[in-house]
Amino acid sequence: MNLRYIYKIVLTAGLLTGATACKETFLEENQITLLTTQNFQTASGLDGLSIGMYQSLRFHFNYEWAYSTTNYGTDEFTVGGDRTEQMFNSYDANLNSQNGDISTVWDNMYENINSANIMIQNVPTYYGGGANANTRSGEGYFMRAFDYFKLVRQFGGVPLKLVPSTSIEEEFARATTQQVYDQIVADFTQAYDLLPASVSEAGRLTKWAAAHFLAKAYLYRASEINSDWNSNTKNADLQNAIKYADLVINTSGHTLATNFSDLWNFSAIDGPNETNKEIILSAQFSGNTATQGRYGNQVHLYYPSIYQTLPGMQRDIPGDREFQRLRTTDYATDVFDRVNDSRFWKSFKTRYLCNRPSSAPTWTAATAPNPSLVGKPKFAGGEEAVLYIVNSAGDSRYTATGITLRAPTMYVRYFAGQAENMLGGHGNYTTSQYLSLSKFLDGSRNAVASQFGQRDGILARLAETYLIAAEAYGRLGQYVAALPYLNKVRDRAAYKAGEDRSAYVDGGLSYKNNTAANTAQFVSYSDKNTYFESNNLTATTASTLDAMHLNSATDIFGATNQFYTKLGATSQADQFIAFMLNERSRELLGELMRWEDLSRTRTLVARATAFNDEAKPIAPKHLLRPLPQKFLDGVKQGGSILTADQKTAMQNPGW
Repeated sequence: MNLRYIYKIVLTAGLLTGATACKETFLEENQITLLTTQNFQTASGLDGLSIGMYQSLRFHFNYEWAYSTTNYGTDEFTVGGDRTEQMFNSYDANLNSQNGDISTVWDNMYENINSANIMIQNVPTYYGGGANANTRSGEGYFMRAFDYFKLVRQFGGVPLKLVPSTSIEEEFARATTQQVYDQIVADFTQAYDLLPASVSEAGRLTKWAAAHFLAKAYLYRASEINSDWNSNTKNADLQNAIKYADLVINTSGHTLATNFSDLWNFSAIDGPNETNKEIILSAQFSGNTATQGRYGNQVHLYYPSIYQTLPGMQRDIPGDREFQRLRTTDYATDVFDRVNDSRFWKSFKTRYLCNRPSSAPTWTAATAPNPSLVGKPKFAGGEEAVLYIVNSAGDSRYTATGITLRAPTMYVRYFAGQAENMLGGHGNYTTSQYLSLSKFLDGSRNAVASQFGQRDGILARLAETYLIAAEAYGRLGQYVAALPYLNKVRDRAAYKAGEDRSAYVDGGLSYKNNTAANTAQFVSYSDKNTYFESNNLTATTASTLDAMHLNSATDIFGATNQFYTKLGATSQADQFIAFMLNERSRELLGELMRWEDLSRTRTLVARATAFNDEAKPIAPKHLLRPLPQKFLDGVKQGGSILTADQKTAMQNPGW
């Protein structure tokens, strides 16, 4: 939808230029333009408006705002070699009410809210009744709740606009956070009641998507950031979070992926990973370059570290483009049990093959294993060229000199004699060479330099539903009841008996089904990781279920590897929340929700200070974003623009 809100919310002739294709099943590849508001008084016009609302889901994966407002400034990621959006990590003076990403989030949420308002208002009058009318209304209620839920997590209380704008509007009152949550809960509930249990068109909303987000909204409303007003609703909200999570878990037909890798094994557009039953809602992207819009899915760009300049390497399609924005912190590495938890080795890329043998390094007299190799290449095309060793402090195997005696270029996390340091540098990891999250890599792109990713963006999956229920039980003090939900996720993460722990897959694998990539003689893609070398273990295929399974609440409260001391978590309640945040990292790392999790639990300052070498000190004001200055400058009261004092009163505290 291209209903531009120039901070005065103007409905501009209802241009439907955003209704472009995601899946051919229902987001057809035709562009509808120059529609008037009268078109939204017909069933076909409202069907087109529905497509525009689905298009809006892509926004959350389109560009820099996707990660800057969700991943930076947390315990999981800090700034890599490119500092374009560093203000979101350092919380410096450049993060302010005039920031473009903040305004863009605000604008796009309100644009889609206006579309949802049209749908909610017009369907009962003009659609003609029937099941499709319920679906269209349900979509309207879902999208309005979804976008207000994003706004309240970023900004707190915001103006509530519940009817379509048909003329210039300049006066808006800011609702309280409580009022916004009340509306979100009401709308998601309506969506749950109206949406179908199943759909024939991939990507369409079901009542289970509404139930998942309703459970999540109840959990957020019961969290610490709302503690100044949520005492009367907290217990009921936690019970409702469990209720709706259980509905998804037990009656929806959604099931956990058998293997954690199944979620990230993107082999082809619309391939098996995109239809996995764990996925509850995803933003739909496609390979149709004519309709991909300005951005496509660009999240794949932001996590990889540099490999193209390393000896024997060049950038290729399966290796992706390395924008090196998000550098993995030591917390994001050490929060995993890297021996027993397969999620670590299925989330990070640690091995590259030589794809440019002409630039491979040669053995020197000082490094060659025997004199006959001096002057000869250390490796050939298709052989391993880059290894990341994810070792722990105290490892005596590697020194800066010793790694030069190995054929591949090696990045070692700790050199011999280095002590654990969660904030500073160690080994030969750098701001550009670091452990790269690989969940979103996309080898389906049509050119090496292309930014336009074509894989779907996951917005909700069943593993998070389990974690929502577990956290709600723990917040009620029912720790034993939380264990089965945690164990469903953790048991899946354990290595199965007979499983090859060195096996690796990521979305770069889609290069094999990509004609643009199949002309290369050598590619950087490797189907192996550095599990055994990093852990200094001999080969084994034994199950790790016993190590991952929680047998009692004591396994949570007695844990010595959950950073409780570092975070000052002494009570059982605090330790449980710390454990849940750690488990959310292990399961959901990088999935564009961490800042909001730390904000809602009021742990942002403690965790970022403990684990992010740049994100400190953090003022409490950063638990919320500032309202965009353009909005404040455009709003009026009593027909007059706001005074400086009135703007300060409407703005979030400290901004």
